[in-house]
Amino acid sequence: MKALVTGASSGIGKEIAKELVSRGWDVILVARRIDRLMELKKELGKHAKCVRCDVSHLAECKKLHEVLQKEEIEMLVNCAGFGLCGYFDETSLETELNMIETNVIAVHTLTKLFLQDFIARDKGYILNVASIAGFFSGPLMATYYATKNYVVSLTGAVYEELRRKNSHVRICALCPGPVDTEFNQVANVKFSTAPMDSRTVADQALDGLMNGKLYVIPSLKIKSLKFVRRFLPDQAVTHFCYSFQKKKNSGR
Repeated sequence: MKALVTGASSGIGKEIAKELVSRGWDVILVARRIDRLMELKKELGKHAKCVRCDVSHLAECKKLHEVLQKEEIEMLVNCAGFGLCGYFDETSLETELNMIETNVIAVHTLTKLFLQDFIARDKGYILNVASIAGFFSGPLMATYYATKNYVVSLTGAVYEELRRKNSHVRICALCPGPVDTEFNQVANVKFSTAPMDSRTVADQALDGLMNGKLYVIPSLKIKSLKFVRRFLPDQAVTHFCYSFQKKKNSGR
């Protein structure tokens, strides 16, 4: 069994790769930072292979799929992604466009290309790492929330298409709240609640994927946010999200 994990150089992607190896999988580690990938490969040994790829470039995503087709990948984990905090009119357009390329276009492209392979073989797993943010609008992190909304929506639609086809291919969206990773440094935020351990999140994500779940939302507290969201007006939810993000925004 062989899995491809993007964003494997740190955080949730790194922990998912470790967990997969502990479950008997071989992993292909993908990220921009080859030095970090090589460090992880040393830890995982013969069960890991490293591929440097910047998934924010469409051409590199297509090349990655082309090069790895002969490997007969059985699982794709789309974990590469990042965030940015600040008022929308003040944040960097270039950074946001790069975020869209990484969080949306790369996920869309790799999901489609590998899904076609999986459907042809009628087996395979796709785990798209989204966020609880994917169910909300997020003032002060508007672009990040929007990208995760896309991932949640895309995954849900493909899940239903596969179900209607009676396919044995499985797709799942991981939607955690705060996780103890490098995300907060990159996004320039401080979590107002204690983050979850990334290894625990990785373990729950893989269990949910294997069990055919559409969404995996670690922690009862985070699940309750999605539940309560159904009963509140959109404007009230957005007001809550602003207040929540304001506490996290370390620069304001």
